[in-house]
Amino acid sequence: MSNGDKARDQARAALEKLGGDRSKLWLIGAAIVLVLIAFRSCVTVEPGHVAVRVNNITGTVETITQPGLIMKLPFGIHHVYLIDASPQTFHMRGAANKDQLEVRELTVRASDGSNFIFNDTTILFKVVPDRGARVIFDAGLDHAYRMFMSPYARSILRDEFGRESTISVSNPTTFGQATERARTRINDLLTKHGIEVTSIVTPRPRFSDAYENLIESRNQTDNELSVIGSNLQRAATDRTRRLAEVDRDQNKIMQEKRAALEAALATSVATQTQTRREVDTYKIEKFGTGQAALSASAATSIELKGQLDAQFTSRRAEIDAFRTQPVERVMERLGQRLEGVTIHIQPWANDSVPSRLQVEKIGAAQ
Repeated sequence: MSNGDKARDQARAALEKLGGDRSKLWLIGAAIVLVLIAFRSCVTVEPGHVAVRVNNITGTVETITQPGLIMKLPFGIHHVYLIDASPQTFHMRGAANKDQLEVRELTVRASDGSNFIFNDTTILFKVVPDRGARVIFDAGLDHAYRMFMSPYARSILRDEFGRESTISVSNPTTFGQATERARTRINDLLTKHGIEVTSIVTPRPRFSDAYENLIESRNQTDNELSVIGSNLQRAATDRTRRLAEVDRDQNKIMQEKRAALEAALATSVATQTQTRREVDTYKIEKFGTGQAALSASAATSIELKGQLDAQFTSRRAEIDAFRTQPVERVMERLGQRLEGVTIHIQPWANDSVPSRLQVEKIGAAQ
């Protein structure tokens, strides 16, 4: 092989080697371009943020609330807007406005015409995550939505606290009710723009020095009333306790008295029962004795009645017999009866032929 052929072979090998290096460079360049395009086609959504992706071809709007990487097509097909949806604090304090999140303090005219001031009113708010598109449409990009806070919060808080008097606004109960009413009204307006107020913190209102002194005096009086009320409650508790002790002691005495009376009553009932038993026994015995005596007396009376009936019958028979006897027989019997009796008589007659004898008792001697 001549020297010319060797030179051509070396030149051909060099050209082939250079062509292979150029292919590798093209591949590396293409890879770098793809990485750059992919990097520019992804957007990172940080925690506490919301992404709004707009498709410029179809016109669709998508709100993405989950943190992480989201796809963004290049060449103007997609636009992605990030919104800070983390909780934020809005202050009304100081004498002048500083920025959108700190404005001058809140001054309120009460319903009775007096004025009072809140030194530092704090409002916690945030973007409603799924309303991110509405926030951008109504307010604009970045933190432009903060512009809604100052006019809405100031006007509504003035209105709600202006319904209260200086006395009622010092009462924590009514004070909290006014705050809740204001939060509800602010949310009714702000939720239409995709913003939500989570909390309103207001300090104690500040009045003029004279009125502050009156409030302090009233607070002292309320404290004294609280002490008096506490003392009254303690006295009522002591009274209840003492009444309970008295009731307990009286109940004990009553129980003892009742037990004694019940024992005495039981003894009396037992004695009464025993007495009734003895009386019943005595009654039965006496009744039996009386019945026996009655039966004996009845028998005796029957016997005596029989004897008397016999005697009556005998006497009646004798009388009847006497009626049929002559006078001489009667005189004879009369003489038997008058035997041993001395009778001084003087006979006399009313007629010459006496038909009966009349006797006049003059005297008798034995």
